[in-house]
Amino acid sequence: MILPIVAYGSPVLRKVAENIDANYPDLEKLIANMWETMYASNGVGLAAPQINKSIRLFVMDSAQIFENLEAGDEEHGYPDKPGIKQVFINPKIVSLTGKEWSYNEGCLSIPKIREDVTRFDTVTLTYLNEQFEPQEATFSGITARVILHEYDHLEGKLFIDYMKPLKKKLIQGKLNDISKGKIRVDYKMTLAK
Repeated sequence: MILPIVAYGSPVLRKVAENIDANYPDLEKLIANMWETMYASNGVGLAAPQINKSIRLFVMDSAQIFENLEAGDEEHGYPDKPGIKQVFINPKIVSLTGKEWSYNEGCLSIPKIREDVTRFDTVTLTYLNEQFEPQEATFSGITARVILHEYDHLEGKLFIDYMKPLKKKLIQGKLNDISKGKIRVDYKMTLAK
């Protein structure tokens, strides 16, 4: 089932999400719905707070980014090609390493706004997979960026928080419009409450 994406301005997007355990109700169905919602919205990642669930869960598929690269863009040194499709439950960052690099990010909860965000190129995480088996892995490149973007959602942080104050002030009108539902998108959205 395709779920509505929570629009900018909703308090759930600013909460630190809670860990869950294997008894979380209908978790398998929730994860399936998150995949369906993410793909229907043309996203590459989706965190539970974006569907109004303040839990530490996100799904991501960085392989889609590589499928959509323009000819010639391919060889910009993406060490994580061809990307991954994965579920992360209760993730925790162990370390951020490598060089910092800038990339133009967007967010399903903040449609039609994009901004260059600087992040480390490598992240090591501990997390649980869908079977609640403990994992620790290191990710780099675009995959690390998507993970860090989605992880921020679990911490109540949005990509626009990385903007300089003047730039954020310049887009405040657009942000207000999003929170009031004055935006057209190709997917279901739910407004701030």
